Amino acid sequence: MKKVKKFGFTLIELLVAISILAVLSTLVLANLNSARERGRDARRKNDLNQIKTALRLYYNDNQAYPVDSSNAIPDGAWGDLWDDEASGTIYMSEVPDDPLLSVYSYYYDQDGVDDDSFTLIACLENKNDDAGIDTGCHDACDDWCYIINAD
Repeated sequence: MKKVKKFGFTLIELLVAISILAVLSTLVLANLNSARERGRDARRKNDLNQIKTALRLYYNDNQAYPVDSSNAIPDGAWGDLWDDEASGTIYMSEVPDDPLLSVYSYYYDQDGVDDDSFTLIACLENKNDDAGIDTGCHDACDDWCYIINAD
């Protein structure tokens, strides 16, 4: 009698290979999501620094920071902050939006008796960010915030 050799994988071998691939793909996707959160947080910090620069330029020309009643950027009543047509000064050609605009927004709070201070706030996603401030920094933020003051 001649033995016939069968080629292929057994069911056990296939299940082991599939389970290993599933575990590896889960680990990779978890790391990718974390990297995306860190990237969006880095963009938020950069955006707030750009807005801070525009506000400082506005202050140099007007000796006061703009008063904003709605507290949200760019939805607030910023007047001539971004494009002062009377003087031809453009402080910021495009106001940046939060990367997850449907979830978060940037916030501005004008402080001080003489309009001489402000606070910019962005909600962060990465809870391990050392620059983040714990809960309670703004009502709209779930956990962590990044705050810039006029300094």
